[in-house]
Amino acid sequence: MFTPCVRQNIAVSAVEIDEYIAHLDEPKRTTLGQLRETILRVIPESEQCISYRMPAFRMHGKVVAGFAAFKNHLSYLPHSGSVFPELRDDLAGYQTSSGALRFPVDIPLPEELVRKLIETRLRHIGEHLPPSR
Repeated sequence: MFTPCVRQNIAVSAVEIDEYIAHLDEPKRTTLGQLRETILRVIPESEQCISYRMPAFRMHGKVVAGFAAFKNHLSYLPHSGSVFPELRDDLAGYQTSSGALRFPVDIPLPEELVRKLIETRLRHIGEHLPPSR
């Protein structure tokens, strides 16, 4: 079932992502908490929301990143099937489908990889990251 990032014209707050993460077992909770912090360092101006019942980050009305926890793995979600083909070399060693990058429950994604994933997605929607701080 589709859950939009906006509910009754009111932006969903970061509290729902807090709750999503809080209900996870360790080490999933810590690993996804670290991924959330990484995404927010890369795109601090993003709006945190829930999309397709999963934590997501939106810029200028477009979802550009997200994540989810599953029984035996975690997933990074670029919300586009065109991101991974451009980063094939960077994703060596990870299992991907057209819309999800799987990674272990206890090993966070490297910040540089997350930055590349987000930069690629933003470029596809005509946006750019602000200069590094």
